[in-house]
Amino acid sequence: METQPIILLQHATIKNDDYPILQNVSLSVNKGEFVYLIGKSGAGKTTLFRALYADTCVSEGEAYVCGFDVAKIKKSKIPMLRRKLGIVFQNFNLLKDRNVYDNLSFVMRATGWKNRNDIDNRIQQVMESVGLPDKLLYPIHRLSEGEQQRVGIARALLNNPELILADEPTGNLDPQTSEEIMNLFVSINREYNTTILISTHDYIMIDKFKARLLYCENHSVYEPNNINNTNNTNE
Repeated sequence: METQPIILLQHATIKNDDYPILQNVSLSVNKGEFVYLIGKSGAGKTTLFRALYADTCVSEGEAYVCGFDVAKIKKSKIPMLRRKLGIVFQNFNLLKDRNVYDNLSFVMRATGWKNRNDIDNRIQQVMESVGLPDKLLYPIHRLSEGEQQRVGIARALLNNPELILADEPTGNLDPQTSEEIMNLFVSINREYNTTILISTHDYIMIDKFKARLLYCENHSVYEPNNINNTNNTNE
């Protein structure tokens, strides 16, 4: 039996505050893929991500993420969906008044972890994965921006996600740090077979770390080799 793609949208309309941002979107991403989503600011990249983690409305068509029907998902099921996802933000979204350990343990307790030893062991594992095993007790404000983004990636890894959504993860970083962060995403993809979808304007990194491209423009999403068949994808 063929496995369903980890992301599958068919003729989806995605709204923000009842206004359609993306229309007739059809795309699929399979398990283990590494994919870029590119497009100008305001084209709808963040809106697409918000739809994928059920934070905005898919009003028409079909949309499945990690086995969940996000077009029809009940509010009570959203936490279950999000436990299968890791989300990485451009601005890191860390709690600045807490240290690294407290940032990560807060997320774990909020997603159902209870045993202190299990929490401690998992935090140590993910911090080693991102190359910061000695920074657990550092206040967030003492970390560089690159280190803060590594903590953001560690947070995304906590629940062994099937899919990582990274929204402009190098947008606030210098070129050298951006390359280090991209190398980290590549290693996570290869080591854990984690599906990774990255929205970005960073064409230098796209050229250096080549992968599948999706374009977001003109209220739609398409692949470069399928420009004339956008409306027929998955039919």
